[in-house]
Amino acid sequence: MGVSLNVIAQQLKNNDKKVKLIYAFNGNGKTRLSREFKLLVAPNNDTETEETGLVSKNIIYYNAFTEDLFYWDNDLENDFDFKLMIQPNTFTEWVLNEQGQDQNVISYFQHYTNRTLTPRFNPSFNEVTFSYKSGNDSSSHNIKISKGEESSFVWSIFYSLLDQVINVLNIPELSERETDKLNHLEYVFIDDPVTSLDDNHLIQLAVDLAQLIKKSESDLKFIITTHNTIFYNVLHNELKTKVCYMLDQLEDGTFELKEKKGASNTSFSYHLHIKKTIEEAIEKNQLQKFHFTLLRNLYEKTASFLGFQQWADLLPDNKDAYYKRIINFTSHSTLVDEIVAEPTIQEKQTIKFLLEHLITTYSFWKEA
Repeated sequence: MGVSLNVIAQQLKNNDKKVKLIYAFNGNGKTRLSREFKLLVAPNNDTETEETGLVSKNIIYYNAFTEDLFYWDNDLENDFDFKLMIQPNTFTEWVLNEQGQDQNVISYFQHYTNRTLTPRFNPSFNEVTFSYKSGNDSSSHNIKISKGEESSFVWSIFYSLLDQVINVLNIPELSERETDKLNHLEYVFIDDPVTSLDDNHLIQLAVDLAQLIKKSESDLKFIITTHNTIFYNVLHNELKTKVCYMLDQLEDGTFELKEKKGASNTSFSYHLHIKKTIEEAIEKNQLQKFHFTLLRNLYEKTASFLGFQQWADLLPDNKDAYYKRIINFTSHSTLVDEIVAEPTIQEKQTIKFLLEHLITTYSFWKEA
């Protein structure tokens, strides 16, 4: 039995580590958790007035709701003049209007996308147009960028904001800070900023974010969620003062937050999950026919990683016998009377032997 996201948000709040790094598969509640955490630490900040604004904030977050602040004017009448509109909000007002970070935003955006793809803010910083700049300084007309490029643009604004926030909060004396608007800020929640990025830019984004976090000398705390194992691993390796978790949604709709040690390869990669499942079944003498299918899947994934053309190439001597008589037969049987849940003693011994062969021969890590 799991718990609610509100309880998990409370667990995160109670942990005073500088960085909480959370992995979850898509659809397992990352964005909902960011919302629950925001409601927990800032229940009265859903509405914003000129009297409160940035001064009242104790959390900033990047998630799907952040991207909702940006929407397209598609010029439906002429299909020609496309603009990305920015809804009025405290943070873009501060980072663009007050801090003048528009050029840094453009630089970050081009770093993650294309050096010739150029955003242009209007004087009020409430709309943006995009065009391609050619070598002769001429530009294309306003274009509509892709969803991935749009996500990179929104992230670039958030990154510029976060950089400024960290710089301000790194000054310990409140009276010496350039603004007192950030004095109540305690948390930064970042939910999956890697949508549609290729691996090279994804790694660069993770490295840049880690460097920014390491630059933070205040009590500001960071919660970062992702579904991407590469992004997770880079942050895991780059950041020292962290605690790592995996978020799971259970069948009854509740959730579970498990602390994990090590990078994704040793904590929750699917092939290791298969390996562990088979090992536990062997240990408890609970092997079933479906464990042959899991074993074959493990062989397939290992062969793909090592560059073998066929998973059967990893089998021990008498490959043809193992392939035809056991693994292939039990994985693809189509006869109803052949589908028996309980394997024979010989079949159980075969599963154990083939698993041990794979682990020993192809250098799976073993706990000392």
